[in-house]
Amino acid sequence: MAKSPARFVCQSCGAVTSKWSGRCDACGEWNCIVEETPLAAGPGKTALGAARGRQVPLTDLATRETPPPRSRSGLDELDRVLGGGLVPASAILVGGDPGIGKSTLLLQAAAHFARAGLPVIYVSGEEASAQVRMRAQRLGLDQAPVRLASETNLRDNLTTLEAERPGLAIIDSIQTMWADQVDSAPGSVSQVRAAAHELTVFAKRRGVSVIMVGHVTKEGQIAGPRVVEHMVDTVLYFEGERGHQFRILRAVKNRFGPADEIGVFEMTGAGLAQVTNPSALFLSERGQPAPGSVVFAGIEGTRPVLCEFQALVAPSSLSQPRRTVVGWDGGRLSMILAVLEARCGIPFAGLDVFLNVAGGMKITEPAADLAVAAALLSAREDAALPPETVVFGEISLSGALRPVSQTENRLKEAQKLGFTSAILPAGGKTVAGGGMTLKPLDDLAALVGDVFGAG
Repeated sequence: MAKSPARFVCQSCGAVTSKWSGRCDACGEWNCIVEETPLAAGPGKTALGAARGRQVPLTDLATRETPPPRSRSGLDELDRVLGGGLVPASAILVGGDPGIGKSTLLLQAAAHFARAGLPVIYVSGEEASAQVRMRAQRLGLDQAPVRLASETNLRDNLTTLEAERPGLAIIDSIQTMWADQVDSAPGSVSQVRAAAHELTVFAKRRGVSVIMVGHVTKEGQIAGPRVVEHMVDTVLYFEGERGHQFRILRAVKNRFGPADEIGVFEMTGAGLAQVTNPSALFLSERGQPAPGSVVFAGIEGTRPVLCEFQALVAPSSLSQPRRTVVGWDGGRLSMILAVLEARCGIPFAGLDVFLNVAGGMKITEPAADLAVAAALLSAREDAALPPETVVFGEISLSGALRPVSQTENRLKEAQKLGFTSAILPAGGKTVAGGGMTLKPLDDLAALVGDVFGAG
């Protein structure tokens, strides 16, 4: 039988070419094209896909097979991010920077699931079983009924899981797994994709939930082919700044719950502790009111979270003033500076601008536009906002302010933490008589003139 011709596949977008090149013509990524040999025929010289699979009517599936309930760990922050608990037969990918606490979090989660009655196997490809046990003793989890394994051969791990049939299997990490049928080194693109595929198929076929740990690149993306994120049901990122004790578990994909949900943890000497009120924690180190400090009432997933934006505007001796941002989008900062100059007459030429989100938070929603503009104006005019004021709203390129979603929840969270006034766009849905003084604004010029008296 003639050998099937090799093909070259982009690991980022999946484009197929007949020859190798350094750059993918479809998506523009570099060094992402890998040679693959397609499977042209199956057993008995039957082409793959020729046989029909078993079909189940949707009505029969809905009436005869009741989905099993979710397993709750007892860690409310983790259960929240998972969408209410662990779904049976689900594949979950957890990524994060080295040393951020992924293994600590998953070992704690394994102990909680095991104590709740779910059989758990923790497979470590990076540490020996004795080392994992030492970490468990330090965390006070050595009496948890968790079974440990230290093996990198994927075939051996699947054989063990097939025989034991646990409710949850944790693979730490997917980059250390080695599939012997793939001719490449462990951690390569082909190995990571093959291991993730086999583990995902096993999870669906045997009803075992699988959590895989993935390393991240310097850009913050999970290392390996992006197709791995499409294979799994849930993708979680464990974020945090090394200089802060806060850690944020963020869902960027979830087939069984809301995406962009977050769980907040605090790194302590005894492991990761849950933070039930992240707003109070992020604002706990806030001192006296200072120019450039503004409290933003945001929404992360389904919960309102208050955090502090800090801005500094100083004269620059450089021909190209610096624009430094931590925790927010630098392109959106440039947009707001341009709107302030074009629509409100507030120039920032010749001034260095520094913007920071306190506590190591990362804000992505457009509702933070008005808080950033208020922080920049406060720093530039050297005028502090009242300490009991929160700010939120989206800014358009015309300078108009647009209402944002869940205004009521933002105001309730702010009032619960002792804030008495809010600056927000006009036209938003609010509760009358809520106990807070509201200052609705139509455009950015009203903020410049009424609040700061500038422009």
